[in-house]
Amino acid sequence: MKKFILWLVCILAVLCAVVAVIWGGEIRTIRTISEVGGNEFLYQMEYKAAYDLDDLVSKDVDTYPELLEYVVGRIGKGIPIKMKSSQVADENGEMATFNCTSFQALKAPEDECGEEQKGYWYGRNYDFFKNPTMVTISHPKKGYASIAVSDMSHFGYGLDNLPTSLLKKVNCLAAIYAPVDGINEKGLCTSIMALPKQSAQQDTENHDVGTTVIMRLFLDKCATVQEALELLESVDVRHDAAAGSGYHYMVADALGNAVVIEFDKDDGWKTLIVEKPSEENYMLVTNHLLSPKYYTTEPDPAVGNPHSRSWWRYETAGAYLKERNGILTFEQVQECLEMVHWKDLVWEDGTVEDTQFSNVYDQQNITLDLRNWNDYGKTVHFSL
Repeated sequence: MKKFILWLVCILAVLCAVVAVIWGGEIRTIRTISEVGGNEFLYQMEYKAAYDLDDLVSKDVDTYPELLEYVVGRIGKGIPIKMKSSQVADENGEMATFNCTSFQALKAPEDECGEEQKGYWYGRNYDFFKNPTMVTISHPKKGYASIAVSDMSHFGYGLDNLPTSLLKKVNCLAAIYAPVDGINEKGLCTSIMALPKQSAQQDTENHDVGTTVIMRLFLDKCATVQEALELLESVDVRHDAAAGSGYHYMVADALGNAVVIEFDKDDGWKTLIVEKPSEENYMLVTNHLLSPKYYTTEPDPAVGNPHSRSWWRYETAGAYLKERNGILTFEQVQECLEMVHWKDLVWEDGTVEDTQFSNVYDQQNITLDLRNWNDYGKTVHFSL
């Protein structure tokens, strides 16, 4: 009997050692997942598992199902794991797209307390349905450390499906591939804005990357806007058409450079770059095209999202920024974002959209201050 127990203990010890070797990084990551500030719909995670963006790019993964299949393969190590995304269109090919506002602005010389400050702010509203939010901090072996924010519905979570147990936390590991905005240790920021029915499908000899993977590449590999644009030339960006939406991106660095990356819907989805005006201290983008070829001051569903009042948000935030010459305190960045946030935007199918989170990134000090679900009385601070 004693020998049997001894053998059983040895076998269990070996199994534990094998699990630790195979899934050690994933287990350590899952152990870091926690609610933030007692908010059951806001989570944070420190990503400690290995991931290889070069391998992902080589696989030409460009749709949500393919991305989740890739993630399952990395996590499961051959063991089947169920993972799905809610980011798919309905039977008519339609989906209520997230409608966002992003801008870069110069810091005021002094803050509200008279303290000297330098650098730039990056403000960002993510307007969508009330889904749980994940803040992921990563320190990859090959790449820059970063703070990134994800909509957890992209990898299967919702208000009635939260990571409240060990098994339910596994899907959170997909967050590393699914940022919707973020900042890296060099102060480079990026974010995504939706453009209905403009799903870019670039098709050259380059490898394909999907909607959010391009943002993870920016965060991990790029210190400046110029480096981001060079990276962009080496891949084909392909948005998942099944999601019923296309996108454009904003990228801004700690030096004050900023661009909006768009895709030419009438010319093979060629990349269009809109640069920050040299005479301005700020750059702003909402949910309509800014490229001169398509830009219009009048709401037009062919180039943007009138339902989300994209043009009104662009004009309103733009007027606020222009009045202050694009030079803002932290409180003013938050005020500008609050002016154009969403509350109870009702879609035709009866679903209701709000501002899921409102972020202020400090590109000098590499921090994030987040307000979740229109709770403008509570700011949560994150740093590397």
